[in-house]
Parts: sequence; C-alpha cells; structure tokens
Amino acid sequence: MNNLSYPFLLLALLAEIIGTIGGFGSSVFFVPIGNFYFDFYTVLGLTAVFHLSSNLSKMILFKNGLNKPLLLYIGIPSVLFVIFGSILSKYLDGYWLEILLGFFLIGLSLLFLLKKNLIIQPTHKNSILGGVFSGFSAGLLGTGGAIRGLTMAAFNLEKSVFIATSAAIDMMIDLTRTIVYYENGYINTKTLIYVPFLFAIGLIGSYIGKRLLVHIPQTKFKNLSLFFILIIGIVSIGKQFF
Repeated sequence: MNNLSYPFLLLALLAEIIGTIGGFGSSVFFVPIGNFYFDFYTVLGLTAVFHLSSNLSKMILFKNGLNKPLLLYIGIPSVLFVIFGSILSKYLDGYWLEILLGFFLIGLSLLFLLKKNLIIQPTHKNSILGGVFSGFSAGLLGTGGAIRGLTMAAFNLEKSVFIATSAAIDMMIDLTRTIVYYENGYINTKTLIYVPFLFAIGLIGSYIGKRLLVHIPQTKFKNLSLFFILIIGIVSIGKQFF
C-alpha cells in the first residue's frame, strides 16, 4: 500500500469522470497524467488495464443497444491496427513517444476547437479508416478514442447507443493490446498493484460521469475539455525540455 501514489489515483478518477462527460474517453487525460508518475511504457500497460474496467462499466451503464454495423466496420480494423501500434511502441524510445503524444493532443484539441462544424461523411470507407487510425493511435500512444468518436459522430447515434458501441469497440482494442503489452513487458508488478484500484475507479468514475451528464450541457463541457487537452499537450512536450 505504501508503494501506491494516491494523487495519481485521484487524478485517474478525475480523468474518468471528465472523459465520460466530454465524450473523448478517459485515456486522452489518463495517459499524459500518468506520464508524470511513471515511464511511458508502464503508463501504456496501466491504460490498457484501466480501460478494461472503464469500458465494461460503460457497457453496463449505457446498455440500450449496440450499433452492430459500426462494431464490425470500426471494431475489426481497430483491433488489427492496435496490434501493429502496440508492437511498434516497443521499438520507439519513450522520450519521443511522449513528445509525439503531446503533438497529437495539441493537434486534436485545435482541430475540434477551430473546426466546430467538422463533419465526416457516414460511409463504410470512413468507418474503416477511423478504425485504422484510432486503433493504431491507441496501440502506439495509449489513446485513440477521440478519433473513433469523431468517426462515430457522423452516424448521429442516440447518446446511450453511441457510448455503448464505443465502449464495446474499446473493449476489443484493450483486450488485444493488453496481451501485446504484456508480451512487451509493460505490465509488471508496478502495474498490477494498481489493478484493483483502477478497476474500482473505472466503475465509480463512469457512474459519476453518467449522473453528471444529465445536468451538464455536453457542448460547453466538451469545449472546456478541449482546452484541458490542449494545455496537457503543451505541458507534455514542455516537460521533456525543462
């Protein structure tokens, strides 16, 4: 118990709540936060484990059906390319992966902030491409939910169906990358001690996020989340040079 970082656990809970309300998923906050406490590879392992419980809870809390076509067109390429990204991460230095993550977060936040009416056409081709890029990003950088969310938004799904379908796809991704990360050596004793706590945080954070979602205008909160992501991206790059 003395080896646990309680501030990290508290921030993980906050990341789960904000990720649920904002619609970007917790990893976009969890990964850069984790990098302040652990090396990048350990954070990748922790993220995969954390997401398993997070997505399971979302599938239970938002269980009003799944969009099976999207589960197929986005889910399958996501799983295939998360394997590729997870394997590639082993051969890239964690220093450069953190910098790449910072630029990814900055680019992602600016894209959503400046292109508020950005629309992707709801086609099978775009669904597959969204799955490819979100899966690869999840495997390499630990986060890809925002890319998948942008792709799925084109299909104008009912909120609970959107969250349940996204969580189901994410579950497929996390089960796959957990195996690869384990083989890479990212999941070790340092990681496993946090598993029961992160599992509980995933359930509690998703529940709190769902309750708050009813009372908070998602559009306004989404913009606030994007500013957080932008700041986190800048800080992630800055800490590599100072």
